[in-house]
Amino acid sequence: MTNIDEKKDMIRAEGLTHYYDDREDAEKVYSLNGIDLTIKQGEFVVILGHNGSGKSTLAKHMNALLLPTGGKIYVDGIDATDIENTWEVRRRAGMVFQNPDNQMVATIVEEDVAFGPENLGVPPLEIRQRVDDSLKEVNMYEYRRHEPHLLSGGQKQRVAIAGILAMRPKCIILDEPTAMLDPSGRQEVMKTVRKLNQDFGITVIHITHFMEEAVQGDRIIVMEEGKIIIDDIPRNVFKNVELLKSVGLDVPQVTELAHELIKEGIPLEEGILNIEEMVEALCRLK
Repeated sequence: MTNIDEKKDMIRAEGLTHYYDDREDAEKVYSLNGIDLTIKQGEFVVILGHNGSGKSTLAKHMNALLLPTGGKIYVDGIDATDIENTWEVRRRAGMVFQNPDNQMVATIVEEDVAFGPENLGVPPLEIRQRVDDSLKEVNMYEYRRHEPHLLSGGQKQRVAIAGILAMRPKCIILDEPTAMLDPSGRQEVMKTVRKLNQDFGITVIHITHFMEEAVQGDRIIVMEEGKIIIDDIPRNVFKNVELLKSVGLDVPQVTELAHELIKEGIPLEEGILNIEEMVEALCRLK
């Protein structure tokens, strides 16, 4: 098995900057302020940050929905700042948004999934195969002739993911895809995302407010005021309870419990991520 460190760069940002300047005399408002970032092929990276921290703006640059006002960003080696490369970038890095209803363009599930490859000029027979394969990969094949508006939120989001898969991307960027779903729908989507990453090697970049989703990543990036302030594995990130809270973020409940127990003098390790780890740590105290 190839080590992540030996794999090629899927996303590389160099001094990436984006600002909004509505008036000539206005001070520039930076949503991205000199981002340097590398994400390797096959990684599962989670991006955290409160509203306005720049995480969604960063994601849109990865899909060429926004162009930077400074710096560079490359997607699978392609210069995403060159508008002539826009469609090639989007073939390689597909994006799933927060509201699945806004992504539905057809009245039948399989037609919706076919929309992307049709726009890429894929031959009809290959489109048929891609649609079937993509729906099977997200466990929605049996719903292929259903009307999307009759599906649950989690099912709609899985169809949206299938639509991206049918374009054969190397990377999927998910911008808070579970924000509008109930707990069951969130579990459905996350199970699908993990499968795509682990079984098919698709690079996943997942933006979320849910800490139980964040701990599933290989790596977590924390953003604040358009900058990256932490970039590490989940355990190391969630050791920084006070820092995360200072920038308006939560931590997993069990992590916070461990942190409070440590402050009371109980000799636990910071960065406990789940109930199983907490039980083991408490048992070791005996």
